[in-house]
Amino acid sequence: MPQYEHVFLARQDVSAQQAQSLLEEFSKVINDNGGQVGKTEYWGLKPLAYKIKKNRKAHYHMMNIDAPHEAVAEMERQMRLSGDVIRFLTLRVGELDDKPSPMMKRSEERRGSRRGGRGGGQE
Repeated sequence: MPQYEHVFLARQDVSAQQAQSLLEEFSKVINDNGGQVGKTEYWGLKPLAYKIKKNRKAHYHMMNIDAPHEAVAEMERQMRLSGDVIRFLTLRVGELDDKPSPMMKRSEERRGSRRGGRGGGQE
């Protein structure tokens, strides 16, 4: 089956729990149509580079999908109908990566640098 990486942005007005329920709802659409969702990541509430549908921030979610094209097309159709999803992007990839995405690595590095104090390293 084809493999995809899918990222969607949910409105800033929804809570993190509601954004998580959106992720579960779209995962169910994939599973019901013969596919499966592998790794999922919540990247957090982040500022947008420009306003999208009057929103300055959005909840970012990433999903690794192994499903037929019809399942992904149905999920995208449901996202277009949803008022809470403001943008999405689906990319077909050769193979799925189980390691944390660069966005997750970046947030972990930031957390680590906050704990390190000044200077950053030990000598």
